[in-house]
Amino acid sequence: AGAQFGYLLLWTLVPMTFILYLSQEMCARMGVITGKGLSDLIREEFGFRVTFFLMLAVLATNLGNILAEFAGVAASLELFGVSKYLSVPVAAFLIWLLVLKGTYRVVEKIFLMACTFYLAYVFSAYWARPDWLEAVKHTVRPTVRFETGYLLLMVAMVGSTIAPWQHFYLQSAVVENGVRRQQYWETRTDVLVGSISCMVIVFFIVVCCAATLHASGRTAIGSAAEAAQALEPLAGPYASALFALGLLNASLFAASILPLSTAYVICEGLGFEAGLDRPFREAPIFYWLYTALIVVGAGLILLPGAPLVRIMVFSQAVNGFLLPVVLVFILVLVNRRELMGEYINSWGYNAVAWSASAVMILLTLALIYLGLRGEVAALVAS
Repeated sequence: AGAQFGYLLLWTLVPMTFILYLSQEMCARMGVITGKGLSDLIREEFGFRVTFFLMLAVLATNLGNILAEFAGVAASLELFGVSKYLSVPVAAFLIWLLVLKGTYRVVEKIFLMACTFYLAYVFSAYWARPDWLEAVKHTVRPTVRFETGYLLLMVAMVGSTIAPWQHFYLQSAVVENGVRRQQYWETRTDVLVGSISCMVIVFFIVVCCAATLHASGRTAIGSAAEAAQALEPLAGPYASALFALGLLNASLFAASILPLSTAYVICEGLGFEAGLDRPFREAPIFYWLYTALIVVGAGLILLPGAPLVRIMVFSQAVNGFLLPVVLVFILVLVNRRELMGEYINSWGYNAVAWSASAVMILLTLALIYLGLRGEVAALVAS
């Protein structure tokens, strides 16, 4: 987004922060009040058939996301001269071992430590010497272009920062942690801090690439390693190396959580036992599914000529397409008084959340329209 459109998409971060907080807070609240995961509630309230097809959609989308994360591992380490045929299998094995052998508390602490490495992007942006005034101006002033590339990246940015899988994972984590109602204010604060810090990091990633790649005309990036490499003559070797390390950390982090989240979602939705604190014999489907997702995700990335950046962008766009569907389920569930009692949404809360769902649906329809119009124009021209 930064390389292709400079600072123009920064304005999306403000509404995304609100939507990320609102949507995840609803899931956290449902987890505390009901003591059940999101897919578990969907199965109980909407029936097995609806849940089965939703699980299929989540499985397909998450597999694309897992591919994207291993693509990130491959791309980042290619900058340091490490072949993807070495980096991806090693990363896949370490991720698998971490979850299979670690307890929930150990895994959670490792994930929390990994969050600190996102600061690499802050330093990369600082060394890129951006026009901070221009960046702030575009953060508060919306710029909308009805172009396929612009809308696709907008949807992909939403899909990568407010990914459907995050909601399932968060609610399952709240349930597994056994958060009580009197502790809920701590969880809500956690969600708020996480939502804001997430968008701050996104801001610095976009600013870094806008100030260097876009400013120098390097808008077409063939790989993430190429993006980091292109930063070196523009922002110096430290900015380049830190950008690559930030990407590696982000990719390893999400490659650990995504298969885990998917295994939780599918097992909860279909009624199988799930949980990191359960031994393999008590939750075999959970662990086998987790293993299969890592093997398939890492294996497909090893295919020669795999388009890494395209996989990253389009997998996040699919996230954006699925997001309004998941938000609708969340909103219907959180407003059922028999489930939530006095903890249902307020009118204002619902207004913002339903509006966000409507905007995502409109963006998806606009992309489909522009895509079809382009196909028709190509056919006429030929």
